Amino acid sequence: MNFRDIPTKINIFLKEVKLEIKKVNWPTQKETVRDTLIVILVSVVVAIFLGGIDFIFTRLLDRFI
Repeated sequence: MNFRDIPTKINIFLKEVKLEIKKVNWPTQKETVRDTLIVILVSVVVAIFLGGIDFIFTRLLDRFI
């Protein structure tokens, strides 16, 4: 690898990145908010479910131990 080629390779890389970024289908603000709310809701539901299971098992173990 020749060290003189590094700036040229970096320049080529950055140009390719710029071209690829133009191809990205970015979500709208509405889609982003909707998807974020879905993730938060699912996280809360899973947390409640796991907390409930933990509570039940803790009570059962306290009863038998």
